[in-house]
Amino acid sequence: MLHVQSLTIDCRSPYLVARFWSAALHGSLIGDEGDECVVTVSLPQGGTLELLFLAVFDSKEGKNRLHLDLRPDNQAKEVARLESLGATKVDIGQNSDPDTTWIVMADPEGNEFCVLRAL
Repeated sequence: MLHVQSLTIDCRSPYLVARFWSAALHGSLIGDEGDECVVTVSLPQGGTLELLFLAVFDSKEGKNRLHLDLRPDNQAKEVARLESLGATKVDIGQNSDPDTTWIVMADPEGNEFCVLRAL
C-alpha cells in the first residue's frame, strides 16, 4: 500500500513560508528557524495534510509545476485575508482570459497558488 506522507515545498526560509501557510490554512506549525518546518492542516473530509518546508538555496525560476488550489467560502474576503498575511496577486497569463474564475497568488517567497471561486 502507498499513501502520501506530505507535500514538500522548497524555500529559502522554511520558517517564514511555513508561518504564512500555517496562518493561511489555519494549521499547526511544527519547527523553528532551522532547515525544515512542518504544517499540519485538518481536512474537511477527515484526516490531515502535512506540508513539509525544506531549505534550498537555488533560485526559483518560472511557474510552479505543482501548486495548491484553495476553495474559499468568499473569494474576495479570502484574497484580502491572504494579502494581509503577506501573499500577493500574480499574473501568469490567466488575466488575459475573461472567463477566468480563479485568482493566482504567491506566498512570501513567490510560490504560486490559486484561490478559486466559491461554490
